[in-house]
Amino acid sequence: MRTIHYKIKRFDGKREWYQDYQLQYEKGKTILWALTAIREQLDPTLVFTSACRHAICGSCAIKVNGKSFLACKTSLDEVLETFKSDNLVFEPLSNFEVIKDLAIAWEPKMEKMKQVKPWIIPSNKGNAERGFIQSEDDFHEISSPTDCILCGVCTSECNQLAVNDGAYLDPFILNRAYRFSVDSRDCAPEEHIRPVYENELWKCIHCMQCISSCPKGIPLTDEIAYLRQESIKIGEVNNQGAKHAFAFYDDIRNKGRLNETMLPIKTDGLIKTATTKIPFALRMIKKGKINPFHMPKAIEGIKGVKEIYKYAEEVKHP
Repeated sequence: MRTIHYKIKRFDGKREWYQDYQLQYEKGKTILWALTAIREQLDPTLVFTSACRHAICGSCAIKVNGKSFLACKTSLDEVLETFKSDNLVFEPLSNFEVIKDLAIAWEPKMEKMKQVKPWIIPSNKGNAERGFIQSEDDFHEISSPTDCILCGVCTSECNQLAVNDGAYLDPFILNRAYRFSVDSRDCAPEEHIRPVYENELWKCIHCMQCISSCPKGIPLTDEIAYLRQESIKIGEVNNQGAKHAFAFYDDIRNKGRLNETMLPIKTDGLIKTATTKIPFALRMIKKGKINPFHMPKAIEGIKGVKEIYKYAEEVKHP
């Protein structure tokens, strides 16, 4: 008979330890089934959270072998196949305060989310009596971000939060800012976007873990790109992130390739580059990674690149 070995991280408020459990394998079960079976059959003191069992409430997310999953939606068979092992380690989500065992605290995250005003600031196009009519196209703008169930998987997998949990906002909070800023019934998108910009919006490192792990398939990085574009539109251009984006934009438009030598100067300015980047640049030059005297020429297909830019501008401003 096949036996699955579970090692679960425990926490009683003061002490942390790992505890071992064993269950006989059953086909077609979920991670949540395993947790429930352990608590009901082996250890009633084990603490975890769950409610709907249908990937709606978002409360049962945990880490399995270092990767975050929504327990009720995740097939035990798929996890065993993915890790090629009958040994599974269950831990609470990362980047959250742990209450007990696998249960995490959401209150601090909800306080952070209030900054982006995650509610509709109603326009004058409707009222309480008539309601706020929305077209089908307008609805589709918010349908995907509204699918977020606040499971916390994206936060657990966010590499920026792992080193910057003070100012940087959780991916699901960025999703909320996007969702309400694009809602046709909202009259003040800037009130959702500006708090995001003020909390280090440009620090996203494009690791894509929020997208690859989201149980609802929400395109979070597309939403972050939109928020960045909108922050530029409201005038927030004198920052490292916006300057870096403009440098990319101009280099590709003019030559079809990046000018690696000038990129840090365009992004950080000459003085900051000279004081902070020269030692690194010298090491790169020594290793032959960059040539400071190389000024890239336009690529052969630069005419086509310029046509793409022109077309994009026409589509943007018909």
